[in-house]
Amino acid sequence: MTMMKTANVNARIQQDVKQQAESILSKIGLPRSVAIDLYYRQIIMHNGIPFPLTISSEVPVRSLMSEEEFNKMMLTGYEQVMSDEGYSVDEVFDELEAGL
Repeated sequence: MTMMKTANVNARIQQDVKQQAESILSKIGLPRSVAIDLYYRQIIMHNGIPFPLTISSEVPVRSLMSEEEFNKMMLTGYEQVMSDEGYSVDEVFDELEAGL
């Protein structure tokens, strides 16, 4: 006996996130509703979020920083930009895409 699907889920997300995710789902032939259903089922099976929710120790978290720490970090970044020690936008995105 098949149970009828009668519940709705409504969520507001950023347009670019929706487009990127739905593009991937389309490539693998998975409708959005099925992907959401799979995610909910994984939450049930894991009795929680089915992946770790952690904050990398390499990335500073503004809410955990003092004003002095934040200003020092911003000054370091500014000095790197002014001395041309940074990376171009293209280099950053190439590195990000390579990590996906």
